Amino acid sequence: MTTPAMMYVHDWRAWQPGRRDTAHSRLSVEEKPAGAQVPAMLRRRLTSIGRALCDMLAELDAEADYPLLYASRHGDGERTLAMLEALADEAPLSPARFGLSVHNAIPGVYSIGRGNRRTQQAIAASGDEFAALLSEAQGYLHQGEPSVIVAFAEQPIPARFTAHFTTPVAAAAVALRLSLTPSDTAWSLHQRALAHAGTANDADAPQPSDLIDWLCGLRDELPCHRQRLAWRLERTG
Repeated sequence: MTTPAMMYVHDWRAWQPGRRDTAHSRLSVEEKPAGAQVPAMLRRRLTSIGRALCDMLAELDAEADYPLLYASRHGDGERTLAMLEALADEAPLSPARFGLSVHNAIPGVYSIGRGNRRTQQAIAASGDEFAALLSEAQGYLHQGEPSVIVAFAEQPIPARFTAHFTTPVAAAAVALRLSLTPSDTAWSLHQRALAHAGTANDADAPQPSDLIDWLCGLRDELPCHRQRLAWRLERTG
């Protein structure tokens, strides 16, 4: 028996440099994204993942008119670590570096560059980022928003911190346009209850690279064990 759709995925984009399966039209694997959708003075401040996200968001929301929900568990760890090292050396902090180290830095640059004045939200959820994005998106949609954009991005953890994490983190970013309205070209998003929750240090917490596998059809479900839920996609048309 098919459960009712939770939401509908109308379009998506993804970026994962170095990925081997490069045939999917919605997936970019270029090492240095252009970031052409933001002015040069803003673009020069962004890392590769920021440029990739700005390009993807512009493609999904050409009129810059939808709320944007952004999630990253670790954020830009290299930039934060560099500031901490500067403090330890009693060196002055760069205001620009600080401005781009905050968790909503990339959505902020995107909103300035594209003129998007709609609601933006930045989330860190200790491994439950994708589940949190879906929950927040559902709330906005039920409040009357016709569509929302959700973006999930991660960068490699600085070498100094890798001993504290059991699972390597790959550079990758994914963005989806969601709504409550079906269409012939959309994917319906369903959830299934899992029998057991994961542990607090669950190594199976979904990363953007897992989400890319799921969107490309390389896995049937995307489980979020600590939420005791798994999601699957089905074509509506």
